[in-house]
Amino acid sequence: MTDPAPQSDRHAATSVPLHPLLAQRWSPRALDPTAEVGEDQLRALFEAARWAPSWGNTQPARFLVGRRGDATFQCIHDTLVPGNQAWAAASGALVLGVAATHDHAGDPLPYAEYGLALATQNLVVQAMAEGLFTHQMAGFDQEAARKVFELPEGFQPLVVVAVGTLAEPGAAPAELVERDARPRSRKPLSELVFGPGWGVPAF
Repeated sequence: MTDPAPQSDRHAATSVPLHPLLAQRWSPRALDPTAEVGEDQLRALFEAARWAPSWGNTQPARFLVGRRGDATFQCIHDTLVPGNQAWAAASGALVLGVAATHDHAGDPLPYAEYGLALATQNLVVQAMAEGLFTHQMAGFDQEAARKVFELPEGFQPLVVVAVGTLAEPGAAPAELVERDARPRSRKPLSELVFGPGWGVPAF
């Protein structure tokens, strides 16, 4: 029996049509351990992140990037929890997202986490445009990341993003393929967006 193939077409079920880059974005684990992320592709991801909005244009997002096989990749990988290490090793690149929480004078930067989140979302959407897939992870040791990269005061590691391409049909472990095949779901707009008052659906 042939293993099920990783699914590249997992469009979101939406109430109105969305841009394909948004509707097609999802977070696979079954990645191709031989595929590489090109230099121009990586540069495009970080250019997209650079042009994200931020409070007062303070640009709090910082990133460390490692390509599979280099020391930075291994250091980021080593900070992941075991469950993420198991599949993220197949990524073409691993990205550590860091928020600058204070400015050069040591004063707190408002909305630093929000700024990193916006930049990371830009990176993720650009990855789809480049034919890549991403998977964002909170499951990593922040203090270990801080130590191994000697992050200065005022910088907080908050997310790791795996970047890669889908594994070929039958090439990925069956458990990962099964997890990736689980139905995608979100709460309906009626539970998320309110109109005349709290709890009153706007749509």
